[in-house]
Amino acid sequence: MKSIDPKDFKVTDKIKLSKIPTLCNIDADSDEKEAKLDKVQAKLSDLQDVMYAHNKYGVLICLQGMDTSGKDSLIREVFKEFNPRGVVVHSFKTPNSTELEHDYLWRHYIALPEKGKFAIFNRTHYENVLVTRVHPEYILGENLPGINTVDDITPTFWENRITQINNFEKHISQNGTIVLKFYLHLSKEEQRERLLRRLEEGKHNWKFSPGDLKEREHWDEYQQYYEEAINKTSTDYAPWYIVPADDKEMARYIVAKIIWEEMQKHTDIKEPELDEKIKANIEMYKQQLKREP
Repeated sequence: MKSIDPKDFKVTDKIKLSKIPTLCNIDADSDEKEAKLDKVQAKLSDLQDVMYAHNKYGVLICLQGMDTSGKDSLIREVFKEFNPRGVVVHSFKTPNSTELEHDYLWRHYIALPEKGKFAIFNRTHYENVLVTRVHPEYILGENLPGINTVDDITPTFWENRITQINNFEKHISQNGTIVLKFYLHLSKEEQRERLLRRLEEGKHNWKFSPGDLKEREHWDEYQQYYEEAINKTSTDYAPWYIVPADDKEMARYIVAKIIWEEMQKHTDIKEPELDEKIKANIEMYKQQLKREP
């Protein structure tokens, strides 16, 4: 099986989504992909334990993709070996009334990972320049000064939001949050097949919503706005990775491998050493415990 190099998926220049494959042609069967993922899962779990003890970094994993791109199952499979205390998943839905009383980034700020932990955003702050661009009427619910109708939402408004998102990510990265962003790149045909399976397989019926078909009608718009957002916000401090998502097993392995490889760059993440005074008295402490009745 061909090895995974994060550089092959990292966005470092302007991209065109229509030119990027949605399937990764790596010669491997299902068992081999699962075995590879198992190995990376174990290494990530060990790394998280060390991170927890080190207590200086948090890691923010951002997952975006069209409906059915496999975000939920990826989270379940990639992070299942983690200690539950070390990872928190946040699924951002339509803002509720409390969230709408704050600026659009507020709910994301309060969900950021604590030091030593991973936070996974299943859908992210990017919904504010994706869904809201396809449906600009949603912006009116934010009750913003100067925005009274959809006509008040100018191109400058969206440019400002992109700048705000870049500033948000720069701020948190400068304060100890490692940010890795993944776009699960799904083909329109694969989405059609997955939606059909939801309808045809009784146990998956609950996943289907008529709204999925309505959003599918906006496929080209979403692709345009994803492309624009990715091109304008893939930075050294918060890079985007475009992951072919037509093969779910392969996508999970790619994401896990990229996280592992990128975390290796932070060579200062180590278990803290014992205080010298405690270290010098270890034998005394051992003897004390052994003397107990």
